[in-house]
Amino acid sequence: MQQKTKLFLRALKYSIPHLGKCMQKHHLNHCHFANHYYNKIQLKKYHLTKCLPNKPKISELARNIPSRSFSCKDLLPIKQENKKSPSENMDAFEKVRAKLETQPQEEYEIINAEVKHGGFVYYQEGCCLVRSKAEEADTDNYEVLFNLEELKLEQPFIDCIRVAPDEKYVAAKVRTEDSEASTCVVIKLSDQPVMEASFPNVSSFEWVKDEEDEDVLFYTFQRNLRCHDVYRATFGDNKRNERFYTEKDPSFFIFLYLTKDRRFLTMNIMSKITSEVWLIDGQSPWDPPMLIQKRIHGVLYYVEHRDDELYILTNVGEPTEFKLMRTAADSPAIMNWDLFFTMKRNTKVVDFDMFKDHCVLFLKHSNLLYVNVIGLADDSVRSLKDGKLVPMTVFHKTDSEDLKKKPLLVHVYGAYGMDLKMNFRPERRVLVDNGWILAYCHVRGGGELGLQWHADGRLTKKLNGLADLEACIKTLHGQGFSQPSLTTLTAFSAGGVLVGALCNSSPELLRAVTLEAPFVDVLNTMMDTTLPLTFEELEEWGNPSSDARHKKYIKRYCPYQNIKPQHYPSIHITAYENDERVPLKGIVNYTEKLKEAVMEHTKAAGEGQQTPNIILDIQPGGNHVIEDSHKKITSQIKFLYEELGLDSTRVFEDLKKYIKF
Repeated sequence: MQQKTKLFLRALKYSIPHLGKCMQKHHLNHCHFANHYYNKIQLKKYHLTKCLPNKPKISELARNIPSRSFSCKDLLPIKQENKKSPSENMDAFEKVRAKLETQPQEEYEIINAEVKHGGFVYYQEGCCLVRSKAEEADTDNYEVLFNLEELKLEQPFIDCIRVAPDEKYVAAKVRTEDSEASTCVVIKLSDQPVMEASFPNVSSFEWVKDEEDEDVLFYTFQRNLRCHDVYRATFGDNKRNERFYTEKDPSFFIFLYLTKDRRFLTMNIMSKITSEVWLIDGQSPWDPPMLIQKRIHGVLYYVEHRDDELYILTNVGEPTEFKLMRTAADSPAIMNWDLFFTMKRNTKVVDFDMFKDHCVLFLKHSNLLYVNVIGLADDSVRSLKDGKLVPMTVFHKTDSEDLKKKPLLVHVYGAYGMDLKMNFRPERRVLVDNGWILAYCHVRGGGELGLQWHADGRLTKKLNGLADLEACIKTLHGQGFSQPSLTTLTAFSAGGVLVGALCNSSPELLRAVTLEAPFVDVLNTMMDTTLPLTFEELEEWGNPSSDARHKKYIKRYCPYQNIKPQHYPSIHITAYENDERVPLKGIVNYTEKLKEAVMEHTKAAGEGQQTPNIILDIQPGGNHVIEDSHKKITSQIKFLYEELGLDSTRVFEDLKKYIKF
């Protein structure tokens, strides 16, 4: 009885954003009751129906039966517009609850399965699984997909619905009121929908799609109220059904959950106080799953995914309440988890949900529910990846007007825990005197903020530095410092990794780039053990020769590996013939591949497409970076002025004050 009461109260809470219908058995008209109660709290009138969310929640993963339990005290107070005080209305709510608890259990039932996918809404109507166009969901215009009476069950109802990615199939879990046993039916969607398969005793299930665009259904098999087995099945011409995983520890059970962005299927192996999560690639479901963190007694964690990062709700560490942490998806072990958001003491996390630019936490404190919305995309000087504050240093003339029309030169390094060099150079002084804005981005991987700042930008966190650099440039533009058509970027040595990666990922932010002895072929260099610094550099870049995870991660950002036909900024590269730190061969290969990609893009774009200039200036002799080369300085400045269409007469006259040509 109490469970049914909770279900009804949950229905009241979640019917606010959902429309639905009421199924009556006897005399009590719960539609009228719901309308009466909604009038008390000044909400729009809705019918009681398909109103429970179909997405499994964090609280669900801690028990076998998927359900969210809210008492009436869980409801947030709502501002009243009638004459009754809030306390009077809460008293009325208590009377409602008392009345519900005295009603016989069989007098009502809740229809809770409803899923919107594509342009359709899938739900139960009467004894049928149906779908209707989203704009017609509250009419009687629907398509019958399956009649539940075919299963020969006593008063069956649909408990859960999942639709295959391309809507070729829909799976529904059907059970009866008096039993937890359930049957999963798979319906092939066509002009004449037919039942493709049925599986008994299914608890949780999710669809993914493999590389061949074949729909794959993963499901857990429940035996004696325990879910220890995971199966995967395909249908159509390539029909199969095989066991994927079996949990040996009887104190654990398994629950499947598809991340909000459908990128990963999570296999949650849980006891009451301990959990272990495996990731199944939502694009390659036949590959072996990846373990996030081996189970640790007393540690619970739940996982969501966004933009190649995992958001992990966990109780690990102090304080013992749940906290939100984050790590790169390809380095998920617990030692890589970074604290992202903490809750105040004695706060319970009811649920959390992931959106494109926000994470929403549903919290409970002092018996009241709160919603905490955390922004994940910000226009301030924060990393686009994780909101980390990134320091910047900006120089410009104080009497400059309309900075948006001024040229901008951005500097970056971000490696080895070394600070970005900001020492006085005559060419920098001359550029500022001639109206340029100079910006220094102290991104992660450098040493400006200590050892952790370096650790957060090396190995499998190298992409943090790229995100920081992109955020800095966008912030500069957003705050009125120059614009993309007047923005240039410069780096030397290891700084070339981030610059080259940004040219691949966000070339639209830049007009021109200068690189000096750039490290642009990370993967091939780190796999060449004949080079003198390969072993010494392993702690900075990783070991792609022996660690597949490192190799895969480096491939994601390595400038050489990610060149593609697109419009690049113009790039001027200075290399040194006898450079032992950054081999000339890698720079030459990078330049040739880049030129090929530029020509391919220009050819495809047709006439009118401006071709960027890709220049490789090989200096004879030398041995890495030669800061005082007058030839190098004048060559780089000349390049920047020409690419931006600026008159360089004055700047070279000013340079003569400091440099003898």
